[in-house]
Amino acid sequence: MIRVGVAGYGTIGQRLADGVALQEDMELVGIADLAPTLSIRALRERNMIGANHTRYDLYLVDGADEESFKKMDIPVSGTFEDLCKKVDIMLDSSPGGVGVKNKEIYKRLGVKAIFQGGESNEVADVFFHGYANYEKGLGADYLKLTSCNTTGLIRSVDCLDREIGIEKVAITIVRRVADPGDYHRGLTNALQMEKAPTHQAVDLMTIMPHIEATGILLHTPVTHGHIITVLATARDGKKITKEMALKAFCKHPRIRVVTIDEGFKGNASFFKYARDLGNRRGDMYEIGLWEDSIVESGNDIMYAVNIPQESVTIPETIDAIRAAMKMQETYKEGTSMTNRYLGMKE
Repeated sequence: MIRVGVAGYGTIGQRLADGVALQEDMELVGIADLAPTLSIRALRERNMIGANHTRYDLYLVDGADEESFKKMDIPVSGTFEDLCKKVDIMLDSSPGGVGVKNKEIYKRLGVKAIFQGGESNEVADVFFHGYANYEKGLGADYLKLTSCNTTGLIRSVDCLDREIGIEKVAITIVRRVADPGDYHRGLTNALQMEKAPTHQAVDLMTIMPHIEATGILLHTPVTHGHIITVLATARDGKKITKEMALKAFCKHPRIRVVTIDEGFKGNASFFKYARDLGNRRGDMYEIGLWEDSIVESGNDIMYAVNIPQESVTIPETIDAIRAAMKMQETYKEGTSMTNRYLGMKE
């Protein structure tokens, strides 16, 4: 049983803790945070933390005011270092820039760690994706996940690459401006361009160096999901038909193929459907891919995917645990185990 801790109980940390708790070959030892946030207060109110807790032990990072937790009757099990000493690996979902400081603690205590996309690539030994380069993460001490957009993008490109062989892709990202509940981005009534190429294309080439990628990104004043369009070119001038692409996408455990006629009109449709399914927080681990969007352009193929930004990286982060701890030796074995415990098709 692999012992896992989570640093930072924010948007990603909450979902990482839930995801690890579902893995029958892992133990969630505890979570660490700085303040009695609404998320932690909700855990306490749901009786999931404390003397009769069913899942979570709470540890405090440096700078936390323990007295503020006591006033709210939120039990604390120790310090951040106490948590690190009890685990085999830490999932660091701290705010960007904090993870690199935490790494010094991990190194001193001999603990492996996995960082999220907000940290710089230099923090890790391997820039990791569960499908595209799982084997490179085997036994690594420090891995870093790709961003939510890059994670979903690579899933679809890797899917085509394994079935057909891809030479290059051109992408356009319609990016949500903030997560639901965020205030720090402010209110806006505008679309904002970023300079090309977008980092997601550069990151894809880092993970999959045999594929040439470029792209542009557009920020939009919405909160539920990104949409990415992809134009993919096969190697050796091979033609990619819609039937070839659709067959590959339908087989992938982390791609949900949908149509507009079914009611999936856009990003909000996926969020509503996830809530109707009873998924906690309205999360969906799969990316959505519109069958209606798959079109041939000469020998190339074009398609569009929806990225559920708050939850899409959770499966790949759990894959990273499996790789770093050598729980499974191949991507097929590792991703299959993650999918099984998360309740996705295998």
